[in-house]
Amino acid sequence: MGQELSVWELIGNASFLVQLVMLALLLASMTSWALIFQRTSLYNRTKKATSRFEAKFWSGMDLNQLYRDCTTTPNPDSGMETMFKAGFKEFTRLRQQAGVDPDAVMEGTQRAMRVAMTKEMEKLESNLSFLATVGSTSPYVGLFGTVWGIMNSFRGLAQLQQATIATVAPGISEALIATAMGLFAAIPAVIAYNRFSTRVDSLSTSYQTFAEEFSSILHRRVHASSAA
Repeated sequence: MGQELSVWELIGNASFLVQLVMLALLLASMTSWALIFQRTSLYNRTKKATSRFEAKFWSGMDLNQLYRDCTTTPNPDSGMETMFKAGFKEFTRLRQQAGVDPDAVMEGTQRAMRVAMTKEMEKLESNLSFLATVGSTSPYVGLFGTVWGIMNSFRGLAQLQQATIATVAPGISEALIATAMGLFAAIPAVIAYNRFSTRVDSLSTSYQTFAEEFSSILHRRVHASSAA
């Protein structure tokens, strides 16, 4: 308990600029942790929703029935479902138009899926740049506070006739807390950013693979109808 109080005393005795640095790092850390929990929940929901949709898609269900089911009970967490609905809706719309070339139908369908995929990826990548910024800049912000605090300590020592370790230690300890807070904010942000980037890349690969496979299915359907 005494050690905890001594740390708070050191923070309270630090200069205003160092305290400002510590406050900024504390806010950055709190925001990072809030984003970490929010992003973790989002990616878990997206992964589960994607797996459920893939199981339904490859179960052999009629695509028209699957589209009706997805429209009736949509799952906003499934980016793959969103791509399917966008592609199948455009595919059906173009096929109903007289004289539309099959290649034009497929081009419009693929374009609709690309737009839907782009929006889904933007949702998945949202706020990751903040974690990257916190992870890369927090140690330097903390180091700035440390350097400034040490400078103030040595300026104070210049006014003393006799300097001992007891007079130097408190000022340096105050300054080093800023470095510790910078690392405390940066390390979780870096770990989370790397982990989330891997999960986003994995989902992106799944979306691209699905788009190609779905396009192949629709390509066979539209050309078969054209030949008939």
